[in-house]
Amino acid sequence: MMETICNRANQHPKEMKCLLVATESAEVLFYWTDTEFELNIQEQYGGSQEEGGRLPAFEDSINTLFAPIIISCSSMVDRLGDSYTSFITENNHIYVLHQFEECLYIAVNGDGEESEEDLKRKIYVMNKLTKILFGMVTLSPLLRKELRPQDTAQRNRIWKKLRSLLETYSRLREHDQSFLVEAVERLIHPTLCEQCIEFLERKLVQQINSSVERAGEEVLHAFILVHTKLLAFYSSRNASTLASSDLLALIVMLQDICPSSFLDDTTPEELESTSAPDVFYTPEPSPTDQDSGRLSSDSPPVFQFVDPDIQMAEDSLQMLKVPAPDPMTPSRVFLEATLKEGFFPMMPHSMYCLPLWPSITLVLLTKVPNSHVAVSVCGYLEVITKLEKRLSEGLQGAAASRGQPPIHELRNKLDRFIRFLASMDIQTSHLQNVWTEFKNKAFSRSGPGLTRALVPSCRSLRIQLCAVFRQCFVAECVGGSQRLAPTLQERALCMVQFLSLRCIYFNHSFTYLEEFPGLVHFIYVDRSTGQMIAPSLHMTDHAASELGKGPLAYFIKNKVRDFVATTRRYLQKGYTTVTLRDGDYYFCYFLWFENETGYKLEVIDIPSLPDDSAPIGMLAYNYYSKLLRFYSKNYHSEVVKCFELLTVHLGVIPTEYILQHCSQLARKMWEPSRIPLL
Repeated sequence: MMETICNRANQHPKEMKCLLVATESAEVLFYWTDTEFELNIQEQYGGSQEEGGRLPAFEDSINTLFAPIIISCSSMVDRLGDSYTSFITENNHIYVLHQFEECLYIAVNGDGEESEEDLKRKIYVMNKLTKILFGMVTLSPLLRKELRPQDTAQRNRIWKKLRSLLETYSRLREHDQSFLVEAVERLIHPTLCEQCIEFLERKLVQQINSSVERAGEEVLHAFILVHTKLLAFYSSRNASTLASSDLLALIVMLQDICPSSFLDDTTPEELESTSAPDVFYTPEPSPTDQDSGRLSSDSPPVFQFVDPDIQMAEDSLQMLKVPAPDPMTPSRVFLEATLKEGFFPMMPHSMYCLPLWPSITLVLLTKVPNSHVAVSVCGYLEVITKLEKRLSEGLQGAAASRGQPPIHELRNKLDRFIRFLASMDIQTSHLQNVWTEFKNKAFSRSGPGLTRALVPSCRSLRIQLCAVFRQCFVAECVGGSQRLAPTLQERALCMVQFLSLRCIYFNHSFTYLEEFPGLVHFIYVDRSTGQMIAPSLHMTDHAASELGKGPLAYFIKNKVRDFVATTRRYLQKGYTTVTLRDGDYYFCYFLWFENETGYKLEVIDIPSLPDDSAPIGMLAYNYYSKLLRFYSKNYHSEVVKCFELLTVHLGVIPTEYILQHCSQLARKMWEPSRIPLL
């Protein structure tokens, strides 16, 4: 079977990139291909015509190509309980496979631009975006109805959205270093951050939440983005912490709606042929301690007022450059939340994207009116899933429900919950039938009780709970009826509009060139908060990065990308320090732990990871939260924080000076990283 698969895969010498989601029965739920892959498939299958002389649909060709791989995976799982995770064909095409619930993800690369680890990361990110869009429906076979609805027009809309999100993520990972290291990049300006946070709290969130026009919604989080960088973030008192992985995923969605100009693809050759000689950015000297709290007289002012008519004209011209989405229509997203009832991985929120200026966006995340239904569904799903798992393992009776609330308590609560849903005109007939069957088997004397025979009923109950969740929060008709009043959104936009003018004149720069001679670039990451600080690597038609504007900047950018991949390979093996010399440059990487006061904690051996583990990062899988829990076992009374520092120096700098620079730079970055965003 494997030889047949490889032979079929080897028939595609021109194929480039593809990502496929399918069921175990080889039904295609979603696919994305680049142009080269699509052309190659059309060339291969174009010669075979259906009855009537019609060419086969492209989706049928995709199914024909991947069906042997999907079926072989299913057969291996059925017979051996395991399957292969990747393979490489004779012409070096890489296939990576991973199963999430009942969906098989397959990523392919045939041009050598993506490694096996890159493809695995793409699969995990795609699964993360699917969870953000569909919530707990992803935990059941009902996801098939969402990814592949019967209505062709609806299916095309969903596939177009997913393809666009995947392409946006790929561009961000290529051009934005925050997605390279998977951490939210911060803009460091204490005065402006403080003003924005105060405004978000007092002038925006409080006014919206006290308004009668909020239609039952409550603003939980409000933040301002400049491109992909976080300027200010405010959370209300009732809000749970917004996970870094969710914030990164939301930035992907926002960039898909309003893409930044720096995401335009420009090759080094094009830049070299069209641009002037390298122009390097030289930052102004750092402010002294005496004037650090105020702007210098010759710096661009944070508050700059111009003639209103002129400003209005400039606003109109600028807004023509970027097609603004309709802010009145929110997006339904499902995010992690820690509430008093416990941890919930996919709670429904509404996301409002309000463009203030090209590349400056205000984002509101609101709590939907009937979110308590989601809390209940999550709780019941967790109990039923654990019970199903234990029954499948052979546990019976009291042992199967140990560590959970008494099963009879679940019986009474779920009965009341179904009656409550019926009073809200929510369709519960299927749930009621499945729950009645479950009770007859689990609680009646004639039933088998809590034994393995109850597993099919547990699965059916899970599916019907997910169906209630889908009906309440995922269905297309839900988003249109639950949202803030348009007049309230317009007032919010007007209130914050003036604040965007301050952001425009904000010059985000570092003075590391003067303080650390020979330092070319660095990335400092606080993994406890999921935030990073780094000099810019963006090159546009209007501005140069700190490395200049030309082939040199692209060269360093690619070197940094390669070194990040190298550090992840070593981190997977348990190494927390990496130093290497590559041509004219010297690269350093350090991972360490500190307490809240900044005292560096002792170095320990961290666990190595198997080759088939999830990719290291924070977007699709938060490796660092697990690492922090592992390290914190020996520090029960302290709050442990994790940091990373990556530096690039000129190779002529002596090693002892490079290590000294790294230590000083880590201390220098420690202070601004603690400027509050919240």
